[in-house]
Amino acid sequence: MTIAVYPGSFDPITNGHTDILKRASALFDHLIVAVYDRPEKNLLFSVDERVELASQAAKDIPNVSVQSFTGLVVDFIHHVKADVMIRGLRANSDFEWEFEMALMNRSLAPDIEIVCLMTSPKYQFIRSSVIKEVARLGGCLDEMVPEHVSEALRTKYADYIREVEKRLGAQYNTPTTRTK
Repeated sequence: MTIAVYPGSFDPITNGHTDILKRASALFDHLIVAVYDRPEKNLLFSVDERVELASQAAKDIPNVSVQSFTGLVVDFIHHVKADVMIRGLRANSDFEWEFEMALMNRSLAPDIEIVCLMTSPKYQFIRSSVIKEVARLGGCLDEMVPEHVSEALRTKYADYIREVEKRLGAQYNTPTTRTK
């Protein structure tokens, strides 16, 4: 049985991530979406929230599970007895970073294969940081994140969105609503 691990911060999980996890799940017997609990990033969602959002996104794929992890991803991969690490690539800028990380991971754990999947073209522009900015400003995310993620983002940014809409409405003398 070949087990693969798809690691990331998933803050939040996007349609680009789900594209990769669906395609990877078709290649391996079991896919573990591994949510890194403490990346050096400004996180919007807690690790428990990110695990829940990813679990909901993968709920209809029977050979996918979601877990959080601490420490080196190669240690987690060994712990779950996986053989493969999945990485998603959007553009050339991703390639350089992923290539460096692959070399580092290869030096730490030469027994783990790294498989990179290209994100589908319609998702290549999606980055979690941009998703959070669009959500914070009340923009529509319908084609960029699963519906439950869009709702979670609206909830997180509700107060900020109301303030922005109030200011924009006053500025243009009209109410504004860009989200469903």
